[in-house]
Amino acid sequence: MKTMLITPEGLEKLKAELDHLWRVERPDTTQKVSWAASLGDRSENADYHYNKKRLREIDRRILYLRKCIDNLKVVHYSPFQEGKVMFGAWVEIENTQKKLKKRLRIVGGEEIIGTTDYISMDSPMAQALLTKTVGDEAIVKTATGQFVWRITKIDYQR
Repeated sequence: MKTMLITPEGLEKLKAELDHLWRVERPDTTQKVSWAASLGDRSENADYHYNKKRLREIDRRILYLRKCIDNLKVVHYSPFQEGKVMFGAWVEIENTQKKLKKRLRIVGGEEIIGTTDYISMDSPMAQALLTKTVGDEAIVKTATGQFVWRITKIDYQR
């Protein structure tokens, strides 16, 4: 089950997406459907079918976002988090074996879409990092094997 937590920035992005869909995308697509329908025979009208499908997608996303936003719990920064990897943390880690370095932010599942440096707090990596401090090692177990990452830095957006 997905954890229903979100950062304040993540919630603002979801609200902005909902507002854009409701005020811009939906009216524009509705207008296109009406225009295409006014042309007459709809059976072979590609504009009508495409925009009708797009309108259903928009409505589905609007409904999802409304439910989602109501059920999410916003986690604000607290000085209590300082020095430990917790929800909302930016974590710099390194794997000396593979000579890899990464900078990741641990967030809720709703925030990772379209990002490359955010990971869900439900992921194996985040689970291994949670509550650790700088210098600690985290053992990440995945389907492809086990990896050891050392925490080099922890930051929070305030």
